[in-house]
Amino acid sequence: MTRWLIFALGGAAFWLAFVHRVAPVAIADELTLAFAVNSAALGALAATYFYVYTVMQIPTGVLVDTLGPKRVLTAGGVVAGIGSIWFGLAETFWGAVLGRALAGLGVSVAFVALLKICAQWYAQRHFATMASAVNFIGLLGALSATVPLAWLVTVVSWRDVFVAIGIASLGVAVLTGWLAEDHAASSPQGHAGTHRWRADLAAVIKNRATWAPFWVNFGLSGSYMCFIGLWLAPLLTQAYGKSPVLASQHASVIIIALALSAVAMARVSDRIGKRKPVLLVVAALYLLMWVLWLVGVPGGWTLVLCALMGAAAPGFTFAWTLAKEVNPPRHAGMAISVANTGGFLAAGILQPLAGALLDWSKAGRALGTQDDFRIAMASIALLALVGFIGACFVRETRCRNIWAQEIAETPK
Repeated sequence: MTRWLIFALGGAAFWLAFVHRVAPVAIADELTLAFAVNSAALGALAATYFYVYTVMQIPTGVLVDTLGPKRVLTAGGVVAGIGSIWFGLAETFWGAVLGRALAGLGVSVAFVALLKICAQWYAQRHFATMASAVNFIGLLGALSATVPLAWLVTVVSWRDVFVAIGIASLGVAVLTGWLAEDHAASSPQGHAGTHRWRADLAAVIKNRATWAPFWVNFGLSGSYMCFIGLWLAPLLTQAYGKSPVLASQHASVIIIALALSAVAMARVSDRIGKRKPVLLVVAALYLLMWVLWLVGVPGGWTLVLCALMGAAAPGFTFAWTLAKEVNPPRHAGMAISVANTGGFLAAGILQPLAGALLDWSKAGRALGTQDDFRIAMASIALLALVGFIGACFVRETRCRNIWAQEIAETPK
């Protein structure tokens, strides 16, 4: 029962992380009006979360491998709570940037800490399934930040919502510090490598097999987060003339399809005992969905395309499992964090870049056309291509840790 309680507390923190990540897609118009900013500035505000998240991934891996997930999750929850409340009360654009940065800093630890919990408390052969469960929890958070949030801000202020989210984060932090415990292998006393974390991190980075999962995450996760986290809603409201609530429903369809598909793909992978074939199939299908967006689909088919895109999107979830399976088990946090850095780095770069391209294409017009958005979307579609290429180079692990095999095959 202990492991499920710990998993639930980590899952609550990760749920809140996704609420913060996707929220801009539901309140983009409110943020634009509140701070009087253009598309590029809106993209930069949304991407602030990803900048901090990117920088924190490797330090988080080190921290969870040395201090244990409990302490890291507790501290992260406190910082996220303060940041969310700050964001909700911000009166200036730069105040909002600071609040979102603090929120991003706090929630940046949740994912790696939760996967470290899975690696420590659950059998290795079930890791991909547990990782998909983690992703499912995050996607539920993302789902909460689409239609429900879009509706909620028509009833109460978006500021009140973020203050409430901040209070919830503080509550989860208190419960984690009070009720959770670390596995013996991840406690400061039980971790043999605490004093040599630099060497451990260097070993993960020097391992060539770590980098293909990094590029998978860079391309597949980065393009997904950039699109659904901000630019899907403006595309649908401006180029297709749909209402903000209907645009949020499209985002919800993507998230639901991805959540279901991610669990199914993980189970298929665990059952057939292979990772790479499943990854290649879904990565290729995901790339095809981007081709369809760029070609253009009739307005009546956008919901169908979103469902198909969500079903094809979960390739990036294999990156975490693959990175863990090609590195020493005691380095699981660091390996996952290195791979996970890719997606947030890509999203942080592309959200403002896509906004700048959109501003340039609109040439001062308030609303963009499909042609205007096509230029911005092409930059995101290139990420999907990078992810597919990365998938071609991953090592097949056959659902087990092959680090010892990697060492044996390294030329002396």
